[in-house]
Amino acid sequence: MKTVSIEVRPGEPHEAAAIAEVHRVSWLQAYGGIIPHRPLIQMVNRRDEIWWRKATRGPATLLVVDVAGTIAGYATLGLSRARALPQEGEIYEIYLRPEYQGIGLGRVLFREAKSLLRSLGCKGLVVWCLEDSEHAYSFFQTAGGSDIAEGMEDFGDKYLKKVGFVWN
Repeated sequence: MKTVSIEVRPGEPHEAAAIAEVHRVSWLQAYGGIIPHRPLIQMVNRRDEIWWRKATRGPATLLVVDVAGTIAGYATLGLSRARALPQEGEIYEIYLRPEYQGIGLGRVLFREAKSLLRSLGCKGLVVWCLEDSEHAYSFFQTAGGSDIAEGMEDFGDKYLKKVGFVWN
């Protein structure tokens, strides 16, 4: 029997290419058919290896989930950008490669991101997702989030509703 190591830790600059690939495949899988093709491709292409290398050194915290040496997913988090909400922390993004979804890694990464925000003194947490993203909506609902806020996101000529889930 073989043991597989799973570790959630800060992303490193030398992992930028792997994180960029997680971003590319997870976004195409998550938003294909929801976000119009051209804006989706532009958003994905904007976050290349150079972008992610800078992100590992940026003001937001970048966590990765490492499965036996493979970057399977990432989360970015920091202070809430929604000043009208009382929650102080925000998970900006949480994504897994499609082949690592559905086995509990998302819950592990989410739990670690929440714990880190709490350890930094943030009271409460908000996460935004597109309403039409059934997988994300269900994930945050199952994780105990309360759907209490909404807004709109502009993707070229298409506006999509986003939902804010909160944890206190």
